[in-house]
Order: sequence, then structure tokens, then C-alpha cells
Amino acid sequence: MIDPHSTFLLLSTLVAVIALILLVAVFKLNPFLSLLVASLGLGIAAGMPMVNIIHSFETGVGGTLGHIAIVVALGTMLGKMMAESGASDTIAHTLVRWFGERRVPLAMMVSGLVVGLPAFFEVGFVLLVPIAFTVARRTRTNIILVCLPMAAGLSVVHGLVPPHPAALMAAMIYKADVGRTILYGLLIGIPTAYLAGPLFAKFIAPSIKLADENPLAEEFVDHGKERSLPSFGLSLITILLPVFLMLLGSWADTFAPAGSTANSIIKLAGNDDMALLVGVLVSFLTLGKMRGFDRDTILRFTNECLAPTATITLLVGAGGGFGRVLQDSGVAHAIISIALQSHVSLLLLAWLTAALVRLATGSATVAMTTAAGIVAPIAAQYTGVHPELLAIATGAGSLIFSHVNDGGFWLVKEYFGLSVPQTLKTWSICETIIAVAGLGFAFALSFAL
Repeated sequence: MIDPHSTFLLLSTLVAVIALILLVAVFKLNPFLSLLVASLGLGIAAGMPMVNIIHSFETGVGGTLGHIAIVVALGTMLGKMMAESGASDTIAHTLVRWFGERRVPLAMMVSGLVVGLPAFFEVGFVLLVPIAFTVARRTRTNIILVCLPMAAGLSVVHGLVPPHPAALMAAMIYKADVGRTILYGLLIGIPTAYLAGPLFAKFIAPSIKLADENPLAEEFVDHGKERSLPSFGLSLITILLPVFLMLLGSWADTFAPAGSTANSIIKLAGNDDMALLVGVLVSFLTLGKMRGFDRDTILRFTNECLAPTATITLLVGAGGGFGRVLQDSGVAHAIISIALQSHVSLLLLAWLTAALVRLATGSATVAMTTAAGIVAPIAAQYTGVHPELLAIATGAGSLIFSHVNDGGFWLVKEYFGLSVPQTLKTWSICETIIAVAGLGFAFALSFAL
């Protein structure tokens, strides 16, 4: 029987989320203030000690910004260099030529799948968003049709396909074969990304009216004539260098013995922040000096592009603060206990547990590792269960309905210039399609194996 206190916590969370949306969308209160007010209200309703509520919020903000602020800053600098040098235009033009203007959403989905393999969602997002804006501008395509498929591709590999760090962690917890997990993940992930990306974007885009001005989009300027642009090879090497370094870092133990100096160097180079830093510094040469920009001009570019990111980093941090209050108030524990009391198949249990933790904490990675840690000991008692599919089902559940406690929600909202209701109708539903389709394809594959 479900504990009444757990039910109360879940209802309190639902009320807090609805109140948050109303504060932002109806009462037009600043989103950061709305997140802070909602966190206070939820903490009080859940019975948290008064002195702990603000501390919990601060801890969540600090923990989130420790990573996100660096990623957004470095990624935006790299994006600015790509835009000012014309590298974004070169890549955009090539993608359009390869796929055709009618298949631009598919091109961006493929880009998301490839770039997102070694990188966390936020990293891949800030790497690809300048290209997405440029593609949309050159083809005069609705930004939703371009950016949503890109984000869907990034999200799918985040949850379903190793060697992405989050998916790889889930596979290791379940003791799944990584090679088969990659194969099954691609078999499930590609059609899932297509459903949630190009197809859904085509359906929802006509109903989304975007603002006339987008300050972040303006940072990624259009340089027009292709003949004045850097080569495609140089542009691609620059944008993929951080991706290559992160991929190299994830396989450090293959190239050098664990604990060795070489192994440590490879892992350091493959760290998200370090890989982006190297990419930015290299771009100063390949897209800066080699394009005729002097030091003062490059400094001006990097200074200019940081101002519009202040709101994003603050909102992402506040979303992390709200998620931390949800955890410290006992909501995450209540969700886990409810999931364990449900008598369902292991695939559905893994998916459901991850989905509920994701809704409470806002973190797909936390949801994946938490759910895998809960379900793995249960799965070990059964025979005939494919651990690879359990890892994929867990990853799918961890992506469901990104909302206001998820940093990715605010990244998408601010970069795309959406309102909160528009972000819920586009990005949140896109994530839910990924979660549901991923589970459905996992069940279908389990019957075929």
C-alpha cells in the first residue's frame, strides 16, 4: 500500500510545478524568482526545516552551475568564432547541399546523433546551435523545424546509446554487453529520433509563433557569400575536435593502462570542459588568426558573446536548485518506493522508475543511475532478461517530459526564444515521445530476440 505521506509529497510537487508555470506564463514573474518561490513553497509544504530550504536551493544552484556555466561560456565562444569566421555557414551550406532543403530537419537530426555520442546534451547543444541558426537563416526554415530535430538527436544518444557517458553508466550497472547495447541502442534510437524530431517538429512548428527578436541568435551572424568562407574541412575539424577528444577520453583505458600518466592525460583531455577549452583555443587560430582577425578582434568576439548567456546560466542554475529541493524534501524517495511497489515487467519497471526520478529531479543522468541501481539487483534474480534492453529502457524513461527543474529545458527555451508554454508544447513533448517510443521499440526488440 502506498504511504499517504508519499502521496502528499507527489501532490505537493504537482501543485508546485503548476504554480511555477502559472507564475511565469500568466503572472509574468521573472523565471528565476518563480523557481525560487516555488522551491520555498514546496520545501515548506514537504515539512523541510526552514533553515535547510534555502541551503538546499543554493546547493542545487551551485552544483548545476559548476558544470553548466563553463560549458555554456566555452561553447558560446566557440560558436561565436564559427559564426564570425563563416565556419557555421560553410557547414550549413554543405549540409543543405548534401541533404537538400526539404531534408534539413533530417540533416540536423543526424548532426545531433553524431555530435551527441561522446558529449552530454548541454555540450552538444552549444556546439550545434550556431549551425542550426545558420541553417534556418539560409533556408528560411522555421527554427523549430531545424532545432528540435537537432535536440532530439542529442537527447536520444544521451539516454540510449553508449559510448555516451550516461548510457554507458547504465549499461555497466546492468552488466550489459556494451557492443550489443550500442547496436540495440542505434536500432531503437534512430527511428525514435526521427519520430520525436523531424516528424513531430513538422506537426508542431505551424502552431508556434516565435518572437521577432532573439538576442542569442543575433550572436551567430550570417556572412552570406560562400566563396569568402573557410573550407569545409577546416570548419569540420574545428567543431569536431572537442567531440573527438571526449570520445578519446571515454576510451582512455583502451589506449593506456588505468592509473598511468598517459591514461590520466587522455582522460583530462577528454573532460567536457577541457575538450571545449582546447576547441576554443584552436578556433582562435583556425577561425581567428588564419581568417585575418587580430587579437583585439578575437577578444571582442569572446566578450560580446558572453552577455546574452547570463540569463541562461542563471535559469539553468535555478532549475538545478528546484530539483535539489525536490530531492531533499523526500520526493525522489517517495517516487522510488511507489515504483518498487508496482508489479510490472522488468523493462517497464526500469522505465517507470527512471521516468519518475527524472520528473522529480530533472536530471536524466541521475534518473538513469538511480533507476539502474534499484532495478539491477532485481534483474539479477531473473533469467532470460536482456540487460542491454534494460539499460535502453532505463535511458528512455530518464528522458521523459523535461520541465522546469531540468537545465536542458531552460537552454532550449532561451536559445530558441520560446515562452514556457511553448517550450512545454515543443521540447517537453519531444522528450516524452522519445521516452515512450524508446520503451515501445525496446519491448518490440525483446520479443524478436
